[in-house]
Amino acid sequence: MRRIIAEDPDWSLAQVPYLSKLCLQTIMKNIGALPIYDQLSPTEQMFLQEKLPLTAPLTVTANLIPDGVYWQRRCNELWDLCDVLDYGKSWKRMFFERYLEGLIELFIPGASEPRSVLAMVPLCKNYVQRLNITQLLPPIKEAPREEEEERFDLNSPEDDDRPTLDRFNFSILLEKLVRLEEVHLKYTVKQCGMNFERGMFEMTRKDCETLAQALKSCKTLKVLHLYLSVVNDGQCRLLVKNLLDHPSLTELDFSFNVISDRGARAISKLLSRSKLQILNLYGNNIGDHGAKAIAHALSTNSTLEHLSLGGNCVGDEGGQYLANALLKNTCLKTLDLRGNDVAEQTARAVSNLLIHNSTLTHIRLVNTKLGVEGGKALREAMSQNTSVTELDVTLTGMEEKDVDLINEMLWANEERPRLRQQQGDSVE
Repeated sequence: MRRIIAEDPDWSLAQVPYLSKLCLQTIMKNIGALPIYDQLSPTEQMFLQEKLPLTAPLTVTANLIPDGVYWQRRCNELWDLCDVLDYGKSWKRMFFERYLEGLIELFIPGASEPRSVLAMVPLCKNYVQRLNITQLLPPIKEAPREEEEERFDLNSPEDDDRPTLDRFNFSILLEKLVRLEEVHLKYTVKQCGMNFERGMFEMTRKDCETLAQALKSCKTLKVLHLYLSVVNDGQCRLLVKNLLDHPSLTELDFSFNVISDRGARAISKLLSRSKLQILNLYGNNIGDHGAKAIAHALSTNSTLEHLSLGGNCVGDEGGQYLANALLKNTCLKTLDLRGNDVAEQTARAVSNLLIHNSTLTHIRLVNTKLGVEGGKALREAMSQNTSVTELDVTLTGMEEKDVDLINEMLWANEERPRLRQQQGDSVE
């Protein structure tokens, strides 16, 4: 009996690929020359999504391959943690947002080419909706030459120990991202090691100017978070000046900076000429004068729903102005005055507010000096209020029994809508 021994012992007729699969493999190898993805059947498209090499150039795949398995594979290749829910369940959006963020965070002015970032714009502008920048690197500082060290005189005036450290210029980018809605920024350096300088953790005047210009040109921007960046009054005023009458901005977060009363007065003008719904100024240096300016704006504002002035230096004078201004306000729902110097007089003003205002639902007075009498006033006012579901008075010097009674009334207010719903269902 004769036998035919194949050169490949594993070969069999069953392993001969279909012609259609050979065609798809050819398309994958020449994806740039054969951009016919849209002409393929759903099954064939899925085959390409699963098998297309991750080394395929972004210039080809960015606007050719839609959201799906291919972009999931690229994300999982680059990052260990990939929660697509944070990106509207879009793997493609996740990839381009995080990829662009990485380019910006590793950009070194004077050493990196701006073209490396701008080249991504045509590829990602339709997918990037949010930028979360957690560091911005300064230029590389050159070591002083030997001649300069020899001429150094201990008696000569010392140079400013906070050198100009200008970061990435956002004015060249934001306007081009046509779907950008959120910008989260920290002017800081993650791992500076022994090269620590204070200037690494704050924005310069030039940084502020270029950022302000960029924000003004970005007409789609809805959310701006600029925190932990040592933003001072002058920088705050410049940023606000460029945000006045912004067509879409609804949320502004300047928390954990060094803004004081002058900056707060500028922000009060923004409240009169914007569509802000959320304003977070937590952890700054705003005092009574700044709080009074914001209160004046609140008395006529018709859009702001959440205001945080926690962790500032607001005293009773500013606290009373805020509470009295809200007697005329019918839109604010959350007022945060945690960790301020407000005391009994503010508690009495808030008590009056609880009786006459039916819009506020959340009031935070944690770690203040309301005292026993202030606590009694709040307890009596809560007995006439049906809208507030959070009144946090922890660490305020109130008597424990007053705190317990307030919590019981808060629980009743929270349950009231559900009971109404149950009664309505039983009637039907």
